[in-house]
Amino acid sequence: MSIDVGLAHRRKSAVALLSVGSNLSLVLAKLAVGLFINSVSVISEAIHSAVDLLAAVIAWFAVRTSGKPADDEHPYGHGKIENISGTIEALLIFLAAGWIIYESIKKIMHHEPLNAPIWGIAVMLCSAIANFIVSSRLFKVGKETDSMALQADGWHLRTDVWTSIGVTAGLLIIMLGRWIAPGRNLEWVDPVVAISVALMIVHAAWRLTIQSGRDLIDASLPVQEEEWVRKLISEYRPRIRGLHALRSRKSGAARFIEFHLIVDGNETVNDSHRITGEIKSGIKARYPETTVTVHVEPCKESECNKTCDIGCGRLGKAE
Repeated sequence: MSIDVGLAHRRKSAVALLSVGSNLSLVLAKLAVGLFINSVSVISEAIHSAVDLLAAVIAWFAVRTSGKPADDEHPYGHGKIENISGTIEALLIFLAAGWIIYESIKKIMHHEPLNAPIWGIAVMLCSAIANFIVSSRLFKVGKETDSMALQADGWHLRTDVWTSIGVTAGLLIIMLGRWIAPGRNLEWVDPVVAISVALMIVHAAWRLTIQSGRDLIDASLPVQEEEWVRKLISEYRPRIRGLHALRSRKSGAARFIEFHLIVDGNETVNDSHRITGEIKSGIKARYPETTVTVHVEPCKESECNKTCDIGCGRLGKAE
């Protein structure tokens, strides 16, 4: 389903700003409670949220900048800023995970009792609920507007939901342990949970690195998208004879597709222009922010080869 480009950018900016405000509130709340109850797992979650805050700011900047139209210095637009944003966010997560593991190992070696873990449980539950709501919104708008930056930010917060639940479980074990078995030391659960949080963060960071870095090196569009383009063009047979040299790439939400279209050699320039215009319109109806470049070639039946589909029931694959 297509969406107005201007409206899409406004929605992206609004939800990115929502993420900034939510993360700022959570950083302050977690840090205050973590220091108060002396919990490394809660403090690690505060650091996690601080990274999320920085990532949200980067995402907000990226979606605002990526919406700028192409100019003389950036003839292909500013879409890759979103991919750069996603990569930077992933690197920040790696750094945060390393810090959490370091602090957790220190606490395992030197036990320090927690104070009033109920406060940690309360702030973690609030964090999980808030991040689930905001991440759901980020995913929704990110998918509808094809924003890599928003989807990366959504993964940040969705990871935080599960890590918050893990920290809550650890604090609950410690609190219940004090009631049920007062003499047993369960303080080690807190740093162990923090390490588990860090490992989950690393997994999310690796996934984000792969996803955002893919478009930075101009990888082709997903197979199903290229196949959809081929199917669309095949619907114009026999007015067109085939295509070859289909190439594609992505820059933020913008797509770039080019191919050679094979037509009857007797077609006029006007007829060829008309059919390429129809194909371009069909592609843009499904993927609004798409630049389509078509090179028209006359069909030479005497030189028919694997790149020309005459006589077969499908369009050829890209060279």
